[in-house]
Amino acid sequence: QVQLAESGGGSVGAGGSLRLSCAASGYSYSSCMGWFRQAPGKEREGVASINSLAGTFYADSVKGRFTISRDNAKNTVHLLMNSLKPEDTAMYYCAAKNRAVCGLNWGRVDGYDYWGQGTQVTVSS
Repeated sequence: QVQLAESGGGSVGAGGSLRLSCAASGYSYSSCMGWFRQAPGKEREGVASINSLAGTFYADSVKGRFTISRDNAKNTVHLLMNSLKPEDTAMYYCAAKNRAVCGLNWGRVDGYDYWGQGTQVTVSS
């Protein structure tokens, strides 16, 4: 049974930083893992993904501000979020695929097989 557990969310002022972590269990290999977010009244959107060989993908809205990384030995993925903006406020979800490669559809919600419960990020102006 694959389980994903997020941590690290919280409240911060604009320009601040947060580091999210996602611990995966039940996996016997490194897979494509990603971070998504969903703001109230909006659809869930892809933020960043990383494949088993650490190739990364980012949404245009977070490029240059967010960095995704992984520790394969610990089956953990991190999302370092710098220069946070109020529009980054959302519930952030960790997701994983049953494959090592993320592919061009890295940002599609229906491309992921497992999801965490989410962690709230609130950025005040």
